[in-house]
Amino acid sequence: MEQRVLGGRYLLKDKVGTGGMATVYRAQDQVLDRTVAVKIMLPQYAGDATFAARFKQEAQAAAGLSSPYIVGVYDWGKDGDTYYIVMEYLRGTDLKSGIRSHGALDPKKVAQIGSQISSALSVAHKHEIIHRDIKPQNIMVLPDGNIKVMDFGIARAKNSHLTQDNNVLGTAHYVSPEQTRGQELGPTSDIYSLGVVMYECSTGRVPFDGDDAISVALKQVNELPVPPSQVNPGVDADLERIILKCMEKDPANRFQTADELRQVLNSYLAGRAINVAEPTRVIGATETQNLNGETRAMVRPVSSAVSGQTAARSAVSGSTGSYAAEEKKSNRGKIAAAVIAAIVVIGAIVGIASGLFGSGDQVTVPDVLGRDQETAIELIKQAGLEVGTVDQSYNDSVDEGKVAEQTPDGNTKKPKGSKVNLVISKGPKPAEKVEVPQLTDLTQDEAEAALAAVGLKGSATQEANDADAGTVISQGTAAGTKVEKGTTIAYKVSSGPDTKSVPDLTGMTESQARSALDSAGFGVDITYQESDSDTEGTVISWNPSGKQKPGSTITVVIAKKSDKISVPGNLYGKSLSAAAAALNNAGFYNISYCDQDGNPLTGKEDATVTGVSPTGKQTADAQITLTCKVASSGGSGSSTGTDDSSTGN
Repeated sequence: MEQRVLGGRYLLKDKVGTGGMATVYRAQDQVLDRTVAVKIMLPQYAGDATFAARFKQEAQAAAGLSSPYIVGVYDWGKDGDTYYIVMEYLRGTDLKSGIRSHGALDPKKVAQIGSQISSALSVAHKHEIIHRDIKPQNIMVLPDGNIKVMDFGIARAKNSHLTQDNNVLGTAHYVSPEQTRGQELGPTSDIYSLGVVMYECSTGRVPFDGDDAISVALKQVNELPVPPSQVNPGVDADLERIILKCMEKDPANRFQTADELRQVLNSYLAGRAINVAEPTRVIGATETQNLNGETRAMVRPVSSAVSGQTAARSAVSGSTGSYAAEEKKSNRGKIAAAVIAAIVVIGAIVGIASGLFGSGDQVTVPDVLGRDQETAIELIKQAGLEVGTVDQSYNDSVDEGKVAEQTPDGNTKKPKGSKVNLVISKGPKPAEKVEVPQLTDLTQDEAEAALAAVGLKGSATQEANDADAGTVISQGTAAGTKVEKGTTIAYKVSSGPDTKSVPDLTGMTESQARSALDSAGFGVDITYQESDSDTEGTVISWNPSGKQKPGSTITVVIAKKSDKISVPGNLYGKSLSAAAAALNNAGFYNISYCDQDGNPLTGKEDATVTGVSPTGKQTADAQITLTCKVASSGGSGSSTGTDDSSTGN
């Protein structure tokens, strides 16, 4: 694939998947030097102005969600005609593929997956974001077995783009009854879809299937699911009640919050008793045949078109959660019940079809995107339609006062008199300013979280420092500074002290030691020391050793040959002449003489050596003094002689 960079930052590498609305690539973020996933919208969506506006809005909202079970959204952008989203890059497989490969999952694993999805939904719902498209294809299973939910906020953007292939219905196998009817959605709609996902995980199949999306959608409204335990006997009663409560047709009968569902699932996982009521088994008077041939009563909600009709209901008994068998009736009763059921079914189908496709005279909705408000209203009225709500919102791509969004879309068919809702652009949103948080002394993860919490981005570089590795040591923009939201804040992270091991110089020559230290990045200071035990020119010692900072100076001591000679040690008792000769032979010629009182002698006296100073090793020019005992001659025992000391010659 030809190399392409989006937004001057994201280098596309290879394609990793294609979905119904986008192609996903592995890419390299050239600013932060990390691998990311880039989702590029398909042209049929990118070319729709309404979709583009909503896509941006929803992508920005999704980027604000922080949960270990939600795929992180890093960035959004437009490059030419290409809309893209930058997300966390994950390795794993989607849950749908996992179910296809392995079939029904263990009940505990089902509950674990459900709990994690509930946790993700809880975060989104608290931000007033409804996913609208919870399905196994949007659940990524990581190598460690945990999950991440994808595409928060994107489903809403997709559903704003109504096409002829019934995209308005969403993914029919997983949508709630109210979503099928086109009603306002809330958190309980996502909970219904999650119930369907857990049903599929438990049984290996979806609860409702059909030849097309419409038939499946009708079943979502009109039919009860077969209890999971009848498909897979391995599903226990507690998990079954949880799943079926999620899938109640009436939103009021479901778990009301994702947190509530998560707590129940966690109790189930912990082996604690759960308090979940038996599922509703009666909606209306329609009969189906159970597998054993018994006639069972099944709930069938009636659309608005038939809500005023009186529906006959069959009696249901028992509290086990299974469909209750009706008592035997006469043939006449069965015929009557069948007629009533047929009427109700036909009415429900007609009502739903009317809700989905409209009725009466159809007119074309004018495309008023980019028009000023006054003109847009006039065009809508001329088409035989009514103006519904008129809202305002900031929009970076649509001029102030122009229509940024319309619902329903232009060039679609709607019944005459239908309402068209408008959103008028307020122009680009003023840049919001936030305070830069204090980053120093935080870990890198903590710094990124602190920046994300106020809507900022981080750009980290590493630098050797005495601080612990991974600790922020400085930031490019001072804490407390006001900057625009979305600004990237540069900061430095310690890679730990920058040290290297000083090489082992044992036995090296001076030249070898210099080369080794230079290659390691250290300075060298050479000193010399006389040594009789070390080879001349080799290393005696070095300091400091161990780990040191590059550039540090290492002092190396090199052995040198001593220039001193040893004073003979066998001079005691010798005559002056014999002692002087021995010194001359050893290399000493600077000799002086004195008596035992320190009086100088000429060296010619008849005397015996009684002392030598200095002894040991001396330089050749050192003065050696011989102390002597002069032989008795009746005199003083001493001779003044000359004042000059003898040379020993």
